[in-house]
Amino acid sequence: MKKQFVSFDWVIKYMLRDKSNYVIVEGFLSELLKQDIKIQEILESEGNKESSIDKYNRVDVLVKNQAGELIIIELQYEAEIDYFQRILYGTSKLITEYINKGEGYSKVKKIISVSLVYFDLGLGDDYLYHGTTTFRGLRCGDTLRLSEHQQRFYQFEKITDIYPEYYLIKIEKFADKMLDQLDEWVYFLKNENILDSFTAQGLHEAKEKLEVLNLPDEKRQAYNAYMENMRYKRSMEETQQWDRYMAGYKKSIEMAKKLLNSSMGFDDEFISDMTELDSKVIKKLREE
Repeated sequence: MKKQFVSFDWVIKYMLRDKSNYVIVEGFLSELLKQDIKIQEILESEGNKESSIDKYNRVDVLVKNQAGELIIIELQYEAEIDYFQRILYGTSKLITEYINKGEGYSKVKKIISVSLVYFDLGLGDDYLYHGTTTFRGLRCGDTLRLSEHQQRFYQFEKITDIYPEYYLIKIEKFADKMLDQLDEWVYFLKNENILDSFTAQGLHEAKEKLEVLNLPDEKRQAYNAYMENMRYKRSMEETQQWDRYMAGYKKSIEMAKKLLNSSMGFDDEFISDMTELDSKVIKKLREE
């Protein structure tokens, strides 16, 4: 029988209130960033709210690691066309919030943004993307580097290390093929299941703590109610999206009819381009 494990957003939303559960998220971040991550403290979490309806479509948690870097983790279920700008805004906001008035720019915190998205963001074949900032010479083609003096000052080796980094994980794009231990984590994020063969950091602890049947009755009931609420909200969102689509479709049909009845003699290809309707639909309307 397949065991059911709680979803990762439940871990962030409720379980990180207990420091003993930090090891779960530390394991995920360690596998993603390829370094041993220890959470020093949870600074804030938009998802850590008492009501299960708060932030139902995304969960944010902000942590500070042992190096003083800020790491924001965000789960996003609903597609947003401006999502790239939103994660840019999120890192920019943190930079300004975590520097005191009058401090030098050297006090700007290093930000790492981790986005777990459950929709197909952008065009790309991979499920895992990493974004950094580099400066390349337009004439010589070289990459700008820090001097030895600047490396000692910043305690970084590369300019890239100073600027925010972005990790995008497109969960639904993952093909359930494990090539490394990070893939084991993504398998859990997608399927809410942990196989016995998994050895990734944090998953052993997660396996012990996150099995739904092992939760105390009160927490298990709360979790089941939370998931039912999530399913209801997603159903409502899909219904609203369909309603918006149909409203737009009807307007396109009306426009196509006007163009067909116009004395200008527009051809089907032009009308299809103007209305974004399939040419077969235009042909059927013309026949009618």
